[in-house]
Amino acid sequence: MKQDQPEIGAAIESRLRADPDLRCFAESRRALAADPYRPLYHFVSPGVAMNDPNGLCFWQGRWHLFYQANPAAAANPANWIQGYWGHAVSDDLVHWRDLPYTIRPGLEESCFSGSILIEEDRAIAAYYGLRTGTMVAIASDPLLLDWKKVGDKPVIPCSEVWATNLGPEHLPGWKGNPAPKDALNMIYDPCIWKKGDSYYLLSGGALLHAPSGRRMRTPFLFRSRDLASWEYLHPFTEGDIFGLAGDDSACPYFWPIGDRHILINTSHMSGAHWLLGDYDTARDKFVPTQGGNFTFGSWEPGGVLAPSAAPDGKGGVIVIFNVRPAKPTPGWDQLMTLPRRLTLIGRDDLGQEPAGNLESLRHAHRHLEGLALPANREIVLDGIGGNAIELSVEIDTKGAQMVELNILRSPGKEEFTRIAFYRKRGLIDWVRSDGWRRYAESFDSLVALDTSYSSELPDAGSRAPEMAPVFLAPGEPLKLRVFVDRSVVEVFVNGRQCVVARVFPGRPDSIGVSLRAQGAEAELRALDAWQMKSIYAAAND
Repeated sequence: MKQDQPEIGAAIESRLRADPDLRCFAESRRALAADPYRPLYHFVSPGVAMNDPNGLCFWQGRWHLFYQANPAAAANPANWIQGYWGHAVSDDLVHWRDLPYTIRPGLEESCFSGSILIEEDRAIAAYYGLRTGTMVAIASDPLLLDWKKVGDKPVIPCSEVWATNLGPEHLPGWKGNPAPKDALNMIYDPCIWKKGDSYYLLSGGALLHAPSGRRMRTPFLFRSRDLASWEYLHPFTEGDIFGLAGDDSACPYFWPIGDRHILINTSHMSGAHWLLGDYDTARDKFVPTQGGNFTFGSWEPGGVLAPSAAPDGKGGVIVIFNVRPAKPTPGWDQLMTLPRRLTLIGRDDLGQEPAGNLESLRHAHRHLEGLALPANREIVLDGIGGNAIELSVEIDTKGAQMVELNILRSPGKEEFTRIAFYRKRGLIDWVRSDGWRRYAESFDSLVALDTSYSSELPDAGSRAPEMAPVFLAPGEPLKLRVFVDRSVVEVFVNGRQCVVARVFPGRPDSIGVSLRAQGAEAELRALDAWQMKSIYAAAND
């Protein structure tokens, strides 16, 4: 994606140097730099409580990341609800520069999750104003510092009104279809886009499944010509068979991907999910044909929760998630995943790769190749390790029942984090198998990120292993890109899957790396390891 990148200009730089928020941010980053669990190359807020990412977008040659920030909680932890939109900007999706708080609460109690639509001459933010409703704001300056809200009231009234099942006929001046009688919490976490001369807004929500009494995720669609007056249309998804009973559709993001569309959202029950499908523009309906997860277990503690996503201008989508805390860390808590680039593989498969210029952070390279992994014996790799590293690993699993890569391993293995791969131990994909003819070649494999033994500390939250499916073709080697950043681990598998979890080793010597093949031998074809530099010194001078 290319856009002209205007100079920030002396006047704006002078304004930023004088900004009290930024002075506090810089001091906070310096004060917290010694925290052994604070990441070096994952984005983390500058010393305030942080929650969902919001409004990821590419504007005038720069990437912008917004996030829920709560400056009041620094002085009063009980005051967690008064949220602002924090803001950072990047040229490469890796090095982030802090900017002042942008959208601030006014008539709304808090500025919660939402998205940004980029037009030629302006950026349009739509977000949920707590206990107020959907808010819209517009900015057009080079750094998106100055936002003006549309009107003096929410453009769509508060979710609590809709939750009473009264419908829009009870809302003065409301236009559009009546709300479904079984709709639950229809107005929150909006995603905005434009088709023709109309704006569309997708709002998180759910419909009640009457026989079970449980909710089913269902985003709701609205339309407007002027951003101020909106009409309700209908539930947006049609025939979604990929969700769980009990899910909702918080933080929806709907964008084209390849020649299809993707709907990314999170559930307050089961974490982050995706749907691939077709956008029926004549009926304004999304018909999904495949679905999957970004969270493979509970999102609490230490799991992936809410997304923010934007097109990359090349047929893909960039997405970033917040990862929940799993241990008290005074002065900060959550962090963001590395940005991922999502792509379409075939018709119904999703590609996932780390995005951005991560290579610029690498140093102290080590390389291994051609190492036999004998059956049932752990091989500790001499001179390979660290707690802020990237590993690129290729393994021929051969006949091994399971292969594992252990990271953050103490010499006596009192602490370690385990990445395990089980070839063809998942479910069969009947579409891929073409009936019975390719049955044996069509099972998914499984990858597990197991943090059960990552920490001996009593206050490090324990979570069950993340267990994710990934398809490897017959004879295809296992390829891992592993990012370890003090208190977070991200594992990308063959460009098709990713698992993430927080970790908090308590021992300073928990930095080693080992490999093991179970049942039969395997071969390490190649391993490259790099230490990783901090992104903050350069980003916040």
